[in-house]
Amino acid sequence: MTLAQHTHPQTHPHPHPHPLTLEDRAAGCLVGAAVGDALGGPVEGFSPDQIVERHGGRVHGIVGPWYEDWRTARPIAPYHKGDGHVTDDTLMTHALVRVYARVRDHLDAYAVADHLVPDLMSTPRWIPELEAEALPLQRIFLAEKWIVARLHYGHVDPREAGAGNIVNCGAAMYMAPVGIVNAGNPAAAYAEALDIAGAHQSSYGREAAGVFAAAVAAACAPGATATTVVDTALALAKDGTRAAIAAVAEAAAGLRDVEAAVVPLRAAVAPYDTVGPDYRAPSLGARRPSRLHAIEELPVALGMLLIADGAYEPAVLGAVNYGRDCDSIATMAGAVAGALGGAAAVPPTWSEQVAGASRLDLYAPAATMAEVAREVFTRDVARRRTHESAFTTLTAPR
Repeated sequence: MTLAQHTHPQTHPHPHPHPLTLEDRAAGCLVGAAVGDALGGPVEGFSPDQIVERHGGRVHGIVGPWYEDWRTARPIAPYHKGDGHVTDDTLMTHALVRVYARVRDHLDAYAVADHLVPDLMSTPRWIPELEAEALPLQRIFLAEKWIVARLHYGHVDPREAGAGNIVNCGAAMYMAPVGIVNAGNPAAAYAEALDIAGAHQSSYGREAAGVFAAAVAAACAPGATATTVVDTALALAKDGTRAAIAAVAEAAAGLRDVEAAVVPLRAAVAPYDTVGPDYRAPSLGARRPSRLHAIEELPVALGMLLIADGAYEPAVLGAVNYGRDCDSIATMAGAVAGALGGAAAVPPTWSEQVAGASRLDLYAPAATMAEVAREVFTRDVARRRTHESAFTTLTAPR
């Protein structure tokens, strides 16, 4: 039974007078992800109540840093989170885009070793949160530094390098490009992301990477809605990840206000989340492998998407005001909502401010991914034709 049949009405809330192109959906996805990341960054790690107290209410746009003395304040030093600065979610997403631009075909764990690791550790780039040019390796979190340690220094088999890393949203947060290169083919996106993420994560962290990529691919399909995206995620997800998405979707079914959804969605995902009620004081079992659990970020992002009926602004703002790891939640919600609605779904006042503050061209990576996706599709068709010819010969009557 699908989500549309069981928990949420099938809707088409935002019909377009003209079908959205691959380029438009790619732009909506990657620009939408970056904007969500930048909006969520300043309040990452805090509770909804703390966010309301700090900002005098819910966050409804780009805000400044939580602490004025952000260079030395704990627990966020030395990062300038806020004022439209993207975080490591976007830095990693754009790094993966650069890998696709080099390989110009489907990726696997070996592409992480051969291309992503050198990119992270050898080419200085502008890092918005450091307000300086630096190696991306100097900004990314320890769970991402793990890739470099295991692959460059440890010479681990890329397909197994993710084993032993903490299980979090680290791999999932930058998998949107995998969905674009497999636009309209969620099963292929799921499989490719699982292979790529094997170099980074294991267990439900790796699973979430596959499901998120599939959600983006599903959102790129003509006629897609929030409901069809979540139906696809439920069809592909396994173990605790599937159970968590189903629980959050059921909680979202009776809600229409993303701000009022913060508490119900947290309650729905809590049994599957290992971090516990205090995000900054994780439980003893936090982020350990398990078939019973799930990352919190992806189910909540999909829940906000359902409540917003696929609309970009409410989905992202709901994710931001959820708190906890809300930059990654808003990155995921923004990517899927942007793919559903195209570039026009992302408020230009936000995208322009984020691009300016972060000193990034948010549209160039999307154009690259659309171009690569077209090339890969041509190769896929040729490979399929070769397979069809071989199989036809094998099965021809004798």
